[in-house]
Amino acid sequence: MACENNLVVEQIIDLYSQISNLESLKPSKSVDTLFGQLVSTCLPTDTDIDVTKIHDDKVKDMRSHLIKLCGEAEGYLEQHFSTIIGSFEDNPLNHLHMFPYYNNYLKLSELEFDLLSQHISHVPTKIAFIGSGPMPLTSIVLAKFHLPNTTIHNFDIDSQANTLASSLVSRDPDLSKRMIFHTTDVLNAKKGLDQYDVVFLAALVGMDKESKVKAIEHLEKHMAPGAVLMLRSAHGLRAFLYPIVDSCDLKGFEVLTIYHPSDDVVNSVVIARKLGGSSEARNSEIGRCVVMSCNCSKIHGIMNSRGMMKNMIEEFSTVE
Repeated sequence: MACENNLVVEQIIDLYSQISNLESLKPSKSVDTLFGQLVSTCLPTDTDIDVTKIHDDKVKDMRSHLIKLCGEAEGYLEQHFSTIIGSFEDNPLNHLHMFPYYNNYLKLSELEFDLLSQHISHVPTKIAFIGSGPMPLTSIVLAKFHLPNTTIHNFDIDSQANTLASSLVSRDPDLSKRMIFHTTDVLNAKKGLDQYDVVFLAALVGMDKESKVKAIEHLEKHMAPGAVLMLRSAHGLRAFLYPIVDSCDLKGFEVLTIYHPSDDVVNSVVIARKLGGSSEARNSEIGRCVVMSCNCSKIHGIMNSRGMMKNMIEEFSTVE
């Protein structure tokens, strides 16, 4: 297994070398081919590779840079297709299937909604999505198929991204009223964050551990007690594509679920609830990992429609 793992890492390093030498990361045949090969290489879950235990500094540096390259390329891809789809004279939402990963977003959004439904007592009236980008597919899919009466506030630091995103929903009689866009850095978003029942933090907000934790700490400071934070993480080889969010990063939150898909949905899903109560209880939670004993941690399979174990979930609750 060690030899196989080394071979996979070598393949990723080789692809990284080719990607980093590209003149541009904007959509093209060479860009699409290399990133397609990279995703295919990182998708398998039948490996014991744990990137957090890699001690080779060159590999660690490569991974950090590769994640940033993936984020940049994903931004260009979304910008490219948002421009095309938004140019249709009829409702652009009728053409979302043109986006190469639309079906993946359908699966991921359904997964996130199903997991979220297990941890909320009522349908949220307002949701915030931090880092919505030029192609806010999660917000669109949630609003269109799962939360027909919920208003979704989309936050992005890039005004051009918000212009493109708003044009996608501007001709839809329903979503044009329920999708609101704000141009701001998440760290500048303070007032009003306590009004949202649920806050989503996009995978591309905080491309390294330090900036990711900084964003989480900011949300913990300004979200309402009891509000739910939804995050995207990565597991196994997929952590060469996206940053990992550990339970230790979520100080001030109760970690409810960490879900690692085993299909073509790349991102893991992390669900946490903002702690409330007395300052004494709050201080006892902040600053330590939410690591559970056997009686309050379990791993079980989610059964699909055919009754087959397809994915694995880790569920947590705070120690009494």
